[in-house]
Amino acid sequence: NQISHYFEDKFRQYQQCNNCELVFVPKVFWLSNAKEKSRYDLHQNSEDDTNYVQFLERIIAPLKAHLIAEQKQGLDFGSGPSPVLAKRLSDRGYQINTYDKFYQTDKSPLKQNYDLITTTEVVEHLQQPHLILEQLWQMLKHNGTLAIMTKMVIDKDAFSRWHYKNDDTHIIFFSQTTFNWLAKKWNAKAHFYGNDIVIL
Repeated sequence: NQISHYFEDKFRQYQQCNNCELVFVPKVFWLSNAKEKSRYDLHQNSEDDTNYVQFLERIIAPLKAHLIAEQKQGLDFGSGPSPVLAKRLSDRGYQINTYDKFYQTDKSPLKQNYDLITTTEVVEHLQQPHLILEQLWQMLKHNGTLAIMTKMVIDKDAFSRWHYKNDDTHIIFFSQTTFNWLAKKWNAKAHFYGNDIVIL
């Protein structure tokens, strides 16, 4: 059996893949698209929010460290209603396209290839992470870089007390083991920065 019970609280159950150690919420606990979007509509993330800008800025330095000067074409996947990260990267000379399931719905950027792809606080919401992440990886040019920001599972004890799992739009939870598993699958290298940034 490839799936085992991981944890349960009064709201939801959590299971784990025995291969890659991804922790996930069974489908019965997923929100409808309409309910999910209504949650995101409450977010007030904008360029005017200094804390939010500083939060996103944390991914830029490690991302740049893995790019050479000529690598300028990028995609911000899951950019939200106000694509702040895309703007911050554009200000540094990158050409950034955006896509978001709810807010930037033109799919033409998904038909292109990129030097860099960013996805910040997005992957924990994905219903089909294996398909989406594979799609993003295939969209990268040779020696391209995928930068992901998501808080990571440490262990079961920490998970039991973790506020991050209590957001009902968060349905999958990665660990360093999961990202290392992906890196091996893709013949890539995973570089970790803190407990919420991985550069592949």
